[in-house]
Amino acid sequence: MDDADVAEAFATWRAECAAARARAAAAPSLDATGAQDGTDFSLRWIMVHMIEEYARHNGHADLLRERIDGAVGA
Repeated sequence: MDDADVAEAFATWRAECAAARARAAAAPSLDATGAQDGTDFSLRWIMVHMIEEYARHNGHADLLRERIDGAVGA
């Protein structure tokens, strides 16, 4: 995408992270729930899911980096 604005993308990501942190901090506990499409999810479930997603995507990025530079880490 030639017209992608990296600074705008990072600003949007940072704003979304700040909003999520504020919502998490306002929750009475990790057992607080919210619903999406009729299914309840606890804040604890959401946090664990986000950790899993970040780990998965970091693994993908590491595989791409290894293909680019050939370095494998310990």
